[in-house]
Amino acid sequence: MNNLLAPLRALWKIKDLRRRLIFTAIIIAIFRLVAHIPAPGVNVAALKNVFGANAFLSLLDVFSGGTLGNFSIMALGLNPYINASIILQMLGMVIPQLEALQKEGDYGRQKINQYTRLLTIPLCFLQGIALIFILNRQGLTTTANPFQLASIVFTLAAGTSLLIWLGEQLNDYGLGNGISMIIFVGIVSRIPVNVVQTISTLDQTKIFTYLIFLVFAVAAIYAIVRVGEATREIPIQSARRGTNSLSAVSGGSLPLRLNQAGVIPIIFAVSFMLVPSLLSKVLAGVNNPGLVNFATTVSKVLAPNTVVYNVLYFVLVVAFTYFYTAVVFNPEKIAQDLRSSGSFIPGIRPGPNTVDFLNFVLNRITLVGASFLGLVAILPSVISGFTGISGLAIGGTSVLIVVSVVLEILKTVNSQMYMYSYDKFLD
Repeated sequence: MNNLLAPLRALWKIKDLRRRLIFTAIIIAIFRLVAHIPAPGVNVAALKNVFGANAFLSLLDVFSGGTLGNFSIMALGLNPYINASIILQMLGMVIPQLEALQKEGDYGRQKINQYTRLLTIPLCFLQGIALIFILNRQGLTTTANPFQLASIVFTLAAGTSLLIWLGEQLNDYGLGNGISMIIFVGIVSRIPVNVVQTISTLDQTKIFTYLIFLVFAVAAIYAIVRVGEATREIPIQSARRGTNSLSAVSGGSLPLRLNQAGVIPIIFAVSFMLVPSLLSKVLAGVNNPGLVNFATTVSKVLAPNTVVYNVLYFVLVVAFTYFYTAVVFNPEKIAQDLRSSGSFIPGIRPGPNTVDFLNFVLNRITLVGASFLGLVAILPSVISGFTGISGLAIGGTSVLIVVSVVLEILKTVNSQMYMYSYDKFLD
Protein backbone atom coordinates (compact mmCIF):
# COMPACT_ATOMS: atom_id res chain seq x y z
CA MET A 1 0.00 0.00 0.00
CA ASN A 2 2.86 2.37 0.82
CA ASN A 3 4.35 1.74 -2.64
CA LEU A 4 1.03 2.76 -4.23
CA LEU A 5 0.61 5.87 -2.06
CA ALA A 6 4.21 7.05 -2.50
CA PRO A 7 3.64 8.36 -6.07
CA LEU A 8 0.53 10.24 -4.90
CA ARG A 9 2.46 11.94 -2.10
CA ALA A 10 5.30 12.74 -4.51
CA LEU A 11 2.92 14.60 -6.82
CA TRP A 12 2.75 17.43 -4.28
CA LYS A 13 6.26 17.26 -2.84
CA ILE A 14 8.27 17.33 -6.08
CA LYS A 15 8.02 20.60 -7.97
CA ASP A 16 8.37 19.12 -11.46
CA LEU A 17 5.68 16.50 -10.78
CA ARG A 18 3.37 19.13 -9.32
CA ARG A 19 3.82 21.26 -12.44
CA ARG A 20 3.12 18.28 -14.69
CA LEU A 21 0.01 17.42 -12.70
CA ILE A 22 -1.36 20.95 -12.96
CA PHE A 23 -0.59 21.07 -16.68
CA THR A 24 -2.33 17.70 -17.19
CA ALA A 25 -5.39 18.96 -15.32
CA ILE A 26 -5.53 22.10 -17.51
CA ILE A 27 -5.29 20.07 -20.75
CA ILE A 28 -7.98 17.66 -19.54
CA ALA A 29 -10.26 20.58 -18.65
CA ILE A 30 -9.76 22.05 -22.14
CA PHE A 31 -10.49 18.67 -23.71
CA ARG A 32 -13.69 18.15 -21.74
CA LEU A 33 -14.84 21.71 -22.46
CA VAL A 34 -14.31 21.40 -26.21
CA ALA A 35 -15.83 17.89 -26.17
CA HIS A 36 -19.20 19.48 -25.33
CA ILE A 37 -19.15 21.87 -28.30
CA PRO A 38 -21.51 20.21 -30.82
CA ALA A 39 -20.77 20.06 -34.52
CA PRO A 40 -23.53 21.59 -36.66
CA GLY A 41 -26.05 19.70 -38.75
CA VAL A 42 -26.65 16.57 -36.62
CA ASN A 43 -29.66 15.54 -34.54
CA VAL A 44 -27.82 14.83 -31.28
CA ALA A 45 -30.88 13.54 -29.38
CA ALA A 46 -31.63 10.92 -32.05
CA LEU A 47 -27.93 10.08 -32.28
CA LYS A 48 -27.74 9.23 -28.56
CA ASN A 49 -30.64 6.80 -28.93
CA VAL A 50 -28.88 5.06 -31.82
CA PHE A 51 -25.63 4.82 -29.82
CA GLY A 52 -27.43 3.29 -26.87
CA ALA A 53 -28.76 0.45 -29.03
CA ASN A 54 -25.62 -0.25 -31.11
CA ALA A 55 -22.59 -2.02 -29.59
CA PHE A 56 -20.32 -1.08 -32.50
CA LEU A 57 -21.10 2.63 -32.19
CA SER A 58 -20.69 2.45 -28.40
CA LEU A 59 -17.24 0.93 -28.82
CA LEU A 60 -16.40 3.60 -31.41
CA ASP A 61 -17.48 6.23 -28.89
CA VAL A 62 -15.07 4.78 -26.32
CA PHE A 63 -12.12 5.29 -28.67
CA SER A 64 -13.21 8.76 -29.67
CA GLY A 65 -12.68 9.78 -26.05
CA GLY A 66 -16.43 9.96 -25.42
CA THR A 67 -16.94 12.77 -27.96
CA LEU A 68 -18.79 10.86 -30.68
CA GLY A 69 -21.95 10.30 -28.62
CA ASN A 70 -22.39 14.08 -28.31
CA PHE A 71 -21.12 14.54 -31.88
CA SER A 72 -18.82 17.33 -30.78
CA ILE A 73 -16.27 18.96 -33.04
CA MET A 74 -13.88 16.24 -31.79
CA ALA A 75 -16.27 13.42 -32.78
CA LEU A 76 -13.62 11.58 -34.83
CA GLY A 77 -11.40 11.46 -31.76
CA LEU A 78 -7.89 10.11 -32.20
CA ASN A 79 -8.90 7.27 -34.52
CA PRO A 80 -7.40 8.87 -37.67
CA TYR A 81 -4.13 9.54 -35.84
CA ILE A 82 -4.01 5.99 -34.45
CA ASN A 83 -4.72 4.52 -37.89
CA ALA A 84 -1.98 6.71 -39.39
CA SER A 85 0.45 5.41 -36.76
CA ILE A 86 -0.49 1.83 -37.59
CA ILE A 87 -0.01 2.42 -41.32
CA LEU A 88 3.43 3.98 -40.85
CA GLN A 89 4.55 1.20 -38.52
CA MET A 90 3.54 -1.39 -41.11
CA LEU A 91 5.19 0.57 -43.91
CA GLY A 92 8.35 0.64 -41.82
CA MET A 93 8.57 -3.12 -42.34
CA VAL A 94 8.74 -2.80 -46.13
CA ILE A 95 10.24 0.66 -46.75
CA PRO A 96 13.96 0.80 -45.79
CA GLN A 97 13.92 4.59 -45.31
CA LEU A 98 11.16 4.40 -42.69
CA GLU A 99 12.84 1.46 -41.00
CA ALA A 100 16.05 3.48 -40.76
CA LEU A 101 14.14 6.41 -39.24
CA GLN A 102 12.64 4.13 -36.59
CA LYS A 103 16.18 3.30 -35.45
CA GLU A 104 17.52 6.88 -35.35
CA GLY A 105 16.38 7.75 -31.84
CA ASP A 106 14.73 11.09 -31.10
CA TYR A 107 15.33 12.53 -34.58
CA GLY A 108 13.70 9.50 -36.21
CA ARG A 109 10.72 9.63 -33.86
CA GLN A 110 10.22 13.32 -34.59
CA LYS A 111 10.23 12.72 -38.35
CA ILE A 112 7.84 9.76 -38.04
CA ASN A 113 5.52 11.85 -35.84
CA GLN A 114 5.59 14.55 -38.52
CA TYR A 115 4.68 12.01 -41.23
CA THR A 116 1.96 10.61 -38.96
CA ARG A 117 0.38 14.05 -38.55
CA LEU A 118 0.49 14.64 -42.30
CA LEU A 119 -1.13 11.27 -43.01
CA THR A 120 -3.77 11.94 -40.35
CA ILE A 121 -5.28 14.83 -42.33
CA PRO A 122 -6.51 12.79 -45.37
CA LEU A 123 -7.64 10.03 -43.01
CA CYS A 124 -9.69 12.61 -41.10
CA PHE A 125 -11.47 13.58 -44.30
CA LEU A 126 -12.06 9.94 -45.30
CA GLN A 127 -13.43 8.93 -41.89
CA GLY A 128 -15.42 12.14 -41.62
CA ILE A 129 -17.07 11.55 -45.00
CA ALA A 130 -17.81 7.92 -44.05
CA LEU A 131 -19.32 8.99 -40.73
CA ILE A 132 -21.49 11.67 -42.33
CA PHE A 133 -22.59 9.16 -44.97
CA ILE A 134 -23.69 6.71 -42.26
CA LEU A 135 -25.54 9.39 -40.29
CA ASN A 136 -27.15 10.75 -43.43
CA ARG A 137 -28.42 7.29 -44.45
CA GLN A 138 -30.03 6.87 -41.03
CA GLY A 139 -31.63 10.31 -41.13
CA LEU A 140 -29.56 11.71 -38.26
CA THR A 141 -28.30 14.75 -40.16
CA THR A 142 -30.47 17.86 -40.20
CA THR A 143 -29.27 19.02 -43.61
CA ALA A 144 -28.68 17.51 -47.05
CA ASN A 145 -26.81 20.51 -48.45
CA PRO A 146 -23.43 19.26 -49.80
CA PHE A 147 -21.64 22.45 -48.74
CA GLN A 148 -22.99 22.22 -45.19
CA LEU A 149 -22.03 18.55 -45.03
CA ALA A 150 -18.54 19.46 -46.26
CA SER A 151 -18.29 22.09 -43.53
CA ILE A 152 -19.07 19.38 -40.96
CA VAL A 153 -16.25 17.22 -42.34
CA PHE A 154 -13.78 20.14 -42.16
CA THR A 155 -14.94 20.88 -38.62
CA LEU A 156 -14.33 17.27 -37.57
CA ALA A 157 -10.86 17.31 -39.14
CA ALA A 158 -10.03 20.53 -37.28
CA GLY A 159 -11.28 19.00 -34.01
CA THR A 160 -9.06 15.94 -34.45
CA SER A 161 -6.08 18.20 -35.19
CA LEU A 162 -6.72 20.09 -31.96
CA LEU A 163 -7.02 16.80 -30.07
CA ILE A 164 -3.70 15.58 -31.48
CA TRP A 165 -2.05 18.84 -30.38
CA LEU A 166 -3.47 18.44 -26.87
CA GLY A 167 -2.18 14.87 -26.77
CA GLU A 168 1.30 15.95 -27.83
CA GLN A 169 1.34 18.61 -25.13
CA LEU A 170 0.51 15.89 -22.60
CA ASN A 171 3.37 13.79 -23.97
CA ASP A 172 5.86 16.62 -23.53
CA TYR A 173 4.69 18.39 -20.37
CA GLY A 174 2.09 16.16 -18.71
CA LEU A 175 1.83 12.76 -17.05
CA GLY A 176 1.76 9.61 -19.16
CA ASN A 177 1.08 8.98 -22.84
CA GLY A 178 -1.13 11.63 -24.46
CA ILE A 179 -3.23 9.24 -26.58
CA SER A 180 -3.85 6.87 -23.68
CA MET A 181 -4.62 9.76 -21.32
CA ILE A 182 -7.28 11.28 -23.59
CA ILE A 183 -9.00 7.94 -24.12
CA PHE A 184 -8.73 7.31 -20.37
CA VAL A 185 -10.41 10.63 -19.60
CA GLY A 186 -13.17 9.91 -22.11
CA ILE A 187 -13.87 6.53 -20.48
CA VAL A 188 -13.76 7.83 -16.91
CA SER A 189 -16.04 10.76 -17.74
CA ARG A 190 -18.70 8.32 -18.96
CA ILE A 191 -18.60 6.10 -15.87
CA PRO A 192 -21.41 7.93 -13.95
CA VAL A 193 -23.70 7.83 -17.00
CA ASN A 194 -22.94 4.16 -17.65
CA VAL A 195 -23.56 3.23 -14.02
CA VAL A 196 -26.95 4.96 -14.04
CA GLN A 197 -27.90 3.30 -17.35
CA THR A 198 -26.80 -0.12 -16.09
CA ILE A 199 -28.80 0.21 -12.87
CA SER A 200 -31.90 1.45 -14.71
CA THR A 201 -31.78 -1.44 -17.21
CA LEU A 202 -30.69 -4.10 -14.72
CA ASP A 203 -32.14 -7.51 -15.49
CA GLN A 204 -33.12 -9.11 -12.18
CA THR A 205 -32.80 -12.59 -13.69
CA LYS A 206 -29.12 -12.03 -14.50
CA ILE A 207 -27.89 -10.82 -11.12
CA PHE A 208 -25.69 -13.90 -10.76
CA THR A 209 -24.16 -13.19 -14.17
CA TYR A 210 -23.35 -9.62 -13.18
CA LEU A 211 -21.71 -10.87 -9.99
CA ILE A 212 -19.59 -13.32 -11.98
CA PHE A 213 -18.50 -10.53 -14.28
CA LEU A 214 -17.69 -8.32 -11.28
CA VAL A 215 -15.49 -11.06 -9.82
CA PHE A 216 -13.83 -11.48 -13.19
CA ALA A 217 -13.22 -7.73 -13.43
CA VAL A 218 -11.54 -7.65 -10.01
CA ALA A 219 -9.41 -10.68 -10.89
CA ALA A 220 -8.49 -9.14 -14.25
CA ILE A 221 -7.46 -5.87 -12.60
CA TYR A 222 -5.26 -7.76 -10.16
CA ALA A 223 -3.69 -9.80 -12.97
CA ILE A 224 -3.10 -6.69 -15.10
CA VAL A 225 -1.35 -4.96 -12.21
CA ARG A 226 0.81 -8.01 -11.44
CA VAL A 227 1.82 -8.58 -15.06
CA GLY A 228 2.35 -4.85 -15.61
CA GLU A 229 4.81 -4.80 -12.72
CA ALA A 230 6.53 -8.07 -13.68
CA THR A 231 10.11 -7.81 -14.94
CA ARG A 232 12.84 -10.14 -16.13
CA GLU A 233 16.06 -9.23 -14.34
CA ILE A 234 19.18 -9.66 -16.46
CA PRO A 235 22.37 -9.67 -14.33
CA ILE A 236 24.86 -6.94 -15.19
CA GLN A 237 28.45 -6.64 -14.03
CA SER A 238 30.57 -3.50 -14.26
CA ALA A 239 34.35 -3.58 -14.46
CA ARG A 240 36.12 -0.65 -12.80
CA ARG A 241 39.63 0.24 -11.72
CA GLY A 242 40.43 0.11 -8.04
CA THR A 243 43.05 2.08 -6.16
CA ASN A 244 45.50 -0.81 -6.48
CA SER A 245 45.19 -0.75 -10.30
CA LEU A 246 43.41 -4.11 -10.23
CA SER A 247 40.03 -4.40 -11.87
CA ALA A 248 37.08 -4.80 -9.52
CA VAL A 249 33.66 -6.04 -10.55
CA SER A 250 30.37 -4.70 -9.18
CA GLY A 251 27.02 -6.36 -9.82
CA GLY A 252 23.60 -5.04 -10.84
CA SER A 253 20.70 -5.94 -13.08
CA LEU A 254 18.88 -4.77 -16.20
CA PRO A 255 15.10 -5.06 -15.68
CA LEU A 256 13.04 -5.90 -18.77
CA ARG A 257 9.30 -5.42 -18.36
CA LEU A 258 7.08 -8.32 -19.35
CA ASN A 259 4.90 -5.86 -21.27
CA GLN A 260 6.98 -3.04 -22.73
CA ALA A 261 4.12 -1.64 -24.82
CA GLY A 262 1.56 -0.89 -22.09
CA VAL A 263 -1.98 -0.23 -23.31
CA ILE A 264 -1.05 0.97 -26.82
CA PRO A 265 -1.54 -2.49 -28.48
CA ILE A 266 -5.14 -2.64 -27.22
CA ILE A 267 -5.87 0.83 -28.60
CA PHE A 268 -4.24 -0.01 -31.94
CA ALA A 269 -6.00 -3.38 -32.23
CA VAL A 270 -9.47 -2.00 -31.49
CA SER A 271 -8.95 0.91 -33.89
CA PHE A 272 -7.93 -1.56 -36.58
CA MET A 273 -10.97 -3.76 -35.86
CA LEU A 274 -13.28 -0.76 -36.19
CA VAL A 275 -12.23 -0.09 -39.81
CA PRO A 276 -14.01 -3.11 -41.45
CA SER A 277 -17.16 -2.45 -39.42
CA LEU A 278 -17.12 1.22 -40.41
CA LEU A 279 -16.64 0.34 -44.09
CA SER A 280 -19.45 -2.22 -43.95
CA LYS A 281 -21.76 0.45 -42.52
CA VAL A 282 -20.87 2.72 -45.44
CA LEU A 283 -21.24 0.02 -48.12
CA ALA A 284 -24.57 -1.09 -46.68
CA GLY A 285 -26.13 2.16 -47.89
CA VAL A 286 -25.07 1.97 -51.54
CA ASN A 287 -27.34 0.93 -54.42
CA ASN A 288 -25.15 -1.99 -55.57
CA PRO A 289 -26.68 -5.29 -54.31
CA GLY A 290 -23.30 -7.06 -54.49
CA LEU A 291 -21.63 -4.51 -52.23
CA VAL A 292 -24.61 -4.57 -49.86
CA ASN A 293 -24.34 -8.37 -49.54
CA PHE A 294 -20.61 -8.10 -49.00
CA ALA A 295 -21.09 -5.45 -46.31
CA THR A 296 -23.75 -7.57 -44.60
CA THR A 297 -21.43 -10.59 -44.57
CA VAL A 298 -18.52 -8.58 -43.18
CA SER A 299 -20.68 -7.05 -40.45
CA LYS A 300 -21.91 -10.52 -39.41
CA VAL A 301 -18.50 -12.21 -39.51
CA LEU A 302 -16.70 -9.37 -37.70
CA ALA A 303 -19.47 -8.58 -35.25
CA PRO A 304 -18.35 -8.50 -31.59
CA ASN A 305 -18.64 -11.87 -29.79
CA THR A 306 -18.04 -13.86 -32.99
CA VAL A 307 -15.19 -16.35 -33.15
CA VAL A 308 -13.52 -14.65 -36.13
CA TYR A 309 -13.65 -11.26 -34.38
CA ASN A 310 -12.06 -12.56 -31.19
CA VAL A 311 -9.37 -14.57 -32.95
CA LEU A 312 -8.43 -11.61 -35.14
CA TYR A 313 -8.55 -9.28 -32.13
CA PHE A 314 -6.21 -11.57 -30.17
CA VAL A 315 -3.76 -11.86 -33.09
CA LEU A 316 -3.73 -8.09 -33.58
CA VAL A 317 -3.06 -7.43 -29.88
CA VAL A 318 -0.09 -9.83 -29.95
CA ALA A 319 1.22 -8.38 -33.23
CA PHE A 320 0.93 -4.76 -32.12
CA THR A 321 2.60 -5.61 -28.80
CA TYR A 322 5.63 -6.85 -30.75
CA PHE A 323 5.51 -3.86 -33.11
CA TYR A 324 5.35 -1.27 -30.35
CA THR A 325 7.96 -3.07 -28.24
CA ALA A 326 10.33 -2.90 -31.22
CA VAL A 327 9.70 0.87 -31.37
CA VAL A 328 10.23 1.69 -27.69
CA PHE A 329 12.99 -0.83 -26.90
CA ASN A 330 16.31 -0.67 -28.75
CA PRO A 331 18.67 -3.58 -27.91
CA GLU A 332 21.46 -2.09 -30.05
CA LYS A 333 21.48 1.12 -28.01
CA ILE A 334 21.40 -0.76 -24.69
CA ALA A 335 24.30 -2.98 -25.81
CA GLN A 336 26.25 0.11 -26.87
CA ASP A 337 25.55 1.85 -23.55
CA LEU A 338 26.67 -1.21 -21.61
CA ARG A 339 29.88 -1.43 -23.58
CA SER A 340 30.70 2.27 -23.27
CA SER A 341 30.15 2.14 -19.49
CA GLY A 342 32.35 -0.91 -19.08
CA SER A 343 29.42 -3.16 -18.17
CA PHE A 344 28.60 -6.60 -19.54
CA ILE A 345 26.22 -9.51 -19.16
CA PRO A 346 28.01 -12.47 -17.52
CA GLY A 347 28.75 -15.17 -20.07
CA ILE A 348 27.81 -12.94 -23.05
CA ARG A 349 30.42 -11.18 -25.18
CA PRO A 350 29.86 -7.42 -25.66
CA GLY A 351 28.63 -6.13 -29.01
CA PRO A 352 26.53 -8.23 -31.42
CA ASN A 353 26.31 -11.18 -29.02
CA THR A 354 24.75 -8.92 -26.37
CA VAL A 355 22.24 -7.61 -28.92
CA ASP A 356 21.29 -11.16 -29.93
CA PHE A 357 20.89 -12.19 -26.30
CA LEU A 358 18.69 -9.18 -25.48
CA ASN A 359 16.54 -9.85 -28.55
CA PHE A 360 16.21 -13.52 -27.55
CA VAL A 361 15.12 -12.69 -24.01
CA LEU A 362 12.84 -9.85 -25.17
CA ASN A 363 11.05 -12.03 -27.72
CA ARG A 364 10.35 -14.72 -25.12
CA ILE A 365 9.01 -12.41 -22.41
CA THR A 366 7.06 -10.33 -24.95
CA LEU A 367 5.30 -13.48 -26.13
CA VAL A 368 4.12 -14.13 -22.57
CA GLY A 369 3.08 -10.48 -22.01
CA ALA A 370 1.39 -10.16 -25.41
CA SER A 371 -0.52 -13.45 -24.98
CA PHE A 372 -1.75 -12.36 -21.56
CA LEU A 373 -2.82 -8.98 -22.92
CA GLY A 374 -4.67 -10.65 -25.79
CA LEU A 375 -6.46 -13.07 -23.47
CA VAL A 376 -7.56 -10.32 -21.10
CA ALA A 377 -8.76 -8.30 -24.11
CA ILE A 378 -11.01 -11.04 -25.54
CA LEU A 379 -12.26 -12.69 -22.34
CA PRO A 380 -14.99 -10.05 -21.70
CA SER A 381 -16.23 -10.57 -25.24
CA VAL A 382 -16.22 -14.35 -24.77
CA ILE A 383 -18.15 -14.04 -21.51
CA SER A 384 -20.54 -11.63 -23.22
CA GLY A 385 -21.17 -14.22 -25.91
CA PHE A 386 -22.09 -16.86 -23.33
CA THR A 387 -24.24 -14.58 -21.17
CA GLY A 388 -25.87 -12.55 -23.94
CA ILE A 389 -25.06 -9.25 -22.22
CA SER A 390 -23.55 -7.11 -24.98
CA GLY A 391 -22.25 -4.37 -22.71
CA LEU A 392 -19.68 -6.64 -21.05
CA ALA A 393 -17.30 -6.58 -24.03
CA ILE A 394 -17.20 -2.78 -24.10
CA GLY A 395 -16.93 -2.57 -20.32
CA GLY A 396 -14.08 -5.11 -20.24
CA THR A 397 -12.08 -3.17 -22.83
CA SER A 398 -12.67 0.05 -20.89
CA VAL A 399 -11.51 -1.54 -17.62
CA LEU A 400 -8.37 -2.84 -19.30
CA ILE A 401 -7.52 0.59 -20.70
CA VAL A 402 -8.24 2.43 -17.44
CA VAL A 403 -6.08 0.09 -15.34
CA SER A 404 -3.22 0.11 -17.86
CA VAL A 405 -3.21 3.91 -18.11
CA VAL A 406 -3.18 4.26 -14.31
CA LEU A 407 -0.17 1.92 -14.19
CA GLU A 408 1.59 3.99 -16.86
CA ILE A 409 0.99 7.18 -14.88
CA LEU A 410 2.35 5.55 -11.71
CA LYS A 411 5.45 4.40 -13.61
CA THR A 412 5.99 7.94 -14.91
CA VAL A 413 5.69 9.35 -11.40
CA ASN A 414 8.04 6.70 -10.00
CA SER A 415 10.68 7.45 -12.65
CA GLN A 416 10.48 11.14 -11.77
CA MET A 417 10.82 10.23 -8.08
CA TYR A 418 13.98 8.24 -8.78
CA MET A 419 15.45 11.13 -10.78
CA TYR A 420 14.59 13.53 -7.95
CA SER A 421 16.18 11.24 -5.35
CA TYR A 422 19.29 10.85 -7.51
CA ASP A 423 19.68 14.60 -8.05
CA LYS A 424 19.13 15.21 -4.34
CA PHE A 425 21.82 12.63 -3.52
CA LEU A 426 24.29 14.37 -5.85
CA ASP A 427 23.54 17.71 -4.23
